[in-house]
Amino acid sequence: MEIRSESTLTRSDYNKPPCPAIPKARFQVWFFRVCSCILVWTCLIQLFWHSQIFTGLTNQISRFSLPVEPVRLPLPRNYTSNGILLVSCNGGLNQMRAAICDMVTVARLLNLTLVVPELDKKSFWADPSDFEDIFDIKHFIDSLRDEVRIIRRLPKRYSKKYGHKIFEMQPVSWSNDKYYLEQVLPRFSKRKVIHFVRSDTRLANNGLSLDLQMLRCQVNFQGLKFTPRIEALGSKLVRILQRRGSFVALHLRYEMDMLAFSGCTHGCTEEEAEELKKMRYAYPWWREKEIVSEERRVQGLCPLTPEEVVLVLKALGFRKDTQIYIAAGEIYGGAKRLARLKESFPRIVKKEMLLDPTELQQFQNHSSQMAALDFIVSVASDTFIPTYYGNMAKVVEGHRRYLGFKRTILLDRKRLVELLDLYNNKTLPWDQFAVAVKEAHQGQRMGEPTHRKVISDRPKEEDYFYANPQECIQ
Repeated sequence: MEIRSESTLTRSDYNKPPCPAIPKARFQVWFFRVCSCILVWTCLIQLFWHSQIFTGLTNQISRFSLPVEPVRLPLPRNYTSNGILLVSCNGGLNQMRAAICDMVTVARLLNLTLVVPELDKKSFWADPSDFEDIFDIKHFIDSLRDEVRIIRRLPKRYSKKYGHKIFEMQPVSWSNDKYYLEQVLPRFSKRKVIHFVRSDTRLANNGLSLDLQMLRCQVNFQGLKFTPRIEALGSKLVRILQRRGSFVALHLRYEMDMLAFSGCTHGCTEEEAEELKKMRYAYPWWREKEIVSEERRVQGLCPLTPEEVVLVLKALGFRKDTQIYIAAGEIYGGAKRLARLKESFPRIVKKEMLLDPTELQQFQNHSSQMAALDFIVSVASDTFIPTYYGNMAKVVEGHRRYLGFKRTILLDRKRLVELLDLYNNKTLPWDQFAVAVKEAHQGQRMGEPTHRKVISDRPKEEDYFYANPQECIQ
């Protein structure tokens, strides 16, 4: 092969065409496409790899997660409202609870729009709580919207501030559906808004249609839920008690307001009796003023004293190690009146003993909220014993029946007073006293299934609907 130096190259060598080269623009396009392909494939591989990990992780989490059921609200009932019903409740928590159930039922019967009921703030307890402080107001409205249209407040155009005069009335106690249809409904054609200034026991126990009775139960057992704050603390109380074993909820209705109202002063000093009498006269809506305590006691119309409760519990067979929760406010006479009860049953507790003071601080001076805690514990207890058959005793009894006839001992106070006096006078020995007490509380007085007693011409004396809502119990 001949190799020539540059100096030996001829002119013809310089005139030959150059070798072909890749244009610069084509090279840039080619390079961009290659890089793009590499980037796309890299992203796809990364995405696939991470999705496998994420899917696996999600599956693992879902294995340990509880399924969340969507809240299904009932469809609102479509009806033409005949007017707006305002309601002022009166009394304590459980009297107001029953009244709210009745007023929802009346609103449904008359096709009315119901304003969320106003709670009593003027009674002995002077509790400033509003409806939403005690009950879950959103749940109340939503859960009943397939029956009644409920609004939070009266529209401004109907308020007194705008010159609207609201008609006020007190429905007749223990009234049936005919009364409301014939006597109350026509009033709404003349007045758009009517205010029921009292609501206690304004609906009959019996003689109503099954649909109306079932609605009363729906409001009571499903519509009226306590606020999450109350439910949480009430549930905590129940858990603490249950960890310690079975327990009795004793509704010891030996509080100042009860004794003053009933005129029952058995076991009180003369000074205490005078104090209670002055209180009775101080409240004008307590109609009875002059009351003979002993006459009322022998009729079985007085709450048992703490000392009497000790003897009754022992006679019924409760042992010294029985855990007893006192479902009540401040006992009249304080620690002195509870001394014998604590000596006989050392495992007596109250919510103030089980909870930190800071937990109860938010409930102070709110008696209805405190009563709500006692209500929750009483319904959950293994045995419920009220020493007076008032509104709380009746409503708790009804809840316990609804929950499967949980054991409720309804004390026959009239019979017990006879036996207690015989025993205290040493006329009746202990063994005979105990046997007689047990015999007096067999069967129906232990919360077993039974039908309500109906007394058509004396509804106040017949069995209370909310104590035994038999139409709603399977």
